Amino acid sequence: MAFYNFFRRKNKNNNEEKNEEKIDETIQEEKSEINNDIKNEEIETVENNENKSEEFIIKDTEIIDNKENREEKVADSIILEDESNNDNLENLEENIKNEEEKIEAEIKKEIEEKVVEDIKENIENEEELESKKKHKFFSKVFKGLDKTRKNILDSVENVLKSFKSIDEELFEELEEVLIMADIGVDTSVKIINLVRDRVKKEKISEPSEVKNIITEEISKILTDNTTELEIKSPCVILMIGVNGVGKTTTIGKLAHKFKSDGKKVILAAADTFRAAAIDQLEVWGNRNNVDVIRHQENSDPGAVVFDAIKAAKARKADILICDTAGRLHNKKNLMDELKKITKIINSEYSEAQIEVFLALDATTGQNALQQAKIFKEVANLTGIVLTKLDGTAKGGVIIAIKNELDIPVRFIGIGEGIDDLQPFDAKEFAKALFASEKENK
Repeated sequence: MAFYNFFRRKNKNNNEEKNEEKIDETIQEEKSEINNDIKNEEIETVENNENKSEEFIIKDTEIIDNKENREEKVADSIILEDESNNDNLENLEENIKNEEEKIEAEIKKEIEEKVVEDIKENIENEEELESKKKHKFFSKVFKGLDKTRKNILDSVENVLKSFKSIDEELFEELEEVLIMADIGVDTSVKIINLVRDRVKKEKISEPSEVKNIITEEISKILTDNTTELEIKSPCVILMIGVNGVGKTTTIGKLAHKFKSDGKKVILAAADTFRAAAIDQLEVWGNRNNVDVIRHQENSDPGAVVFDAIKAAKARKADILICDTAGRLHNKKNLMDELKKITKIINSEYSEAQIEVFLALDATTGQNALQQAKIFKEVANLTGIVLTKLDGTAKGGVIIAIKNELDIPVRFIGIGEGIDDLQPFDAKEFAKALFASEKENK
């Protein structure tokens, strides 16, 4: 029994061992199966993942392709749209350009029309202003020449009325009348010779018609080769002449005129010999609000002119007007001094326009002509200022001066007012000299 039990226990143990082994084997098999299953699952998972990856790759590729296709289509669409927009933009720019050119042309045309209209209006205004100025000049000269006109024309008319036909005696009496009217011998002879030739050439027989020929020939002398005075900055005007002709007063009136024209003027008191001449010029300077360069009385006139030139340069004056002592034309030392002053001006102010004006008193008649002849010998006269023309019947001397000396008359004094020194207009003067009262209205 004990053996049986031992055997039984041993068998039991063996069975248990076998069972355990079997169990172990079973467990191992199950583990192996499980591992295989896991491995298979992993392989399947990997394969699935790979398949999925391939699917994803394919899908990604499809997406990328679709994206690229869409982008390409969008790009093509944008390019086409840009090209269309560019075409539209070019068309728009061209339309804008055409419209701008059209507007510009219209504006230009309007401006041109406006400019032309303004120019025409300005010309009309200038012509009207010039016409008013000429009429004003004519009226003043007509009034100022009243005595001279009557002296010439009344005498001519009286001679013509006493003749019923034209003969040599008529011409001789007309010549005498002109000489007595201060037209001068040489000029009177010239005028009558010209009248004689025209009467013969035009076969004029009525004495009354001779008057018109005389006035026409005198007008030709006054207007022949006349030029207007043109003052350029800087300019020096040297005023010369004998005592009593009105030089200082003329300078004051010239200063007023030039300043009214917008010029800067300086005066030089180089008449250092005449009593109160410097003070008189300063009165005119204060009246016109212009500077006066002066030295002490009896000082060197040349030094005054020299300092005045320095002042004119420093103060940028447009015009320097130099007064000088009244010079008797038969005094050689005074003439030499005049040459000295002229030399200083030429040396120190060579860039300036130099005008030498001779002041003549119209009331002196033929004596004024003689003064002009002598002054012309010692100075380069560029113009004449004929003063006191309104108070004399001897204004005919202006015809002789123009004919015999060919020195242009630049200004004429036809009144005592500051505006009564007028620029000389030969045509208007000739017209006023022979006009009737009716023509003056």
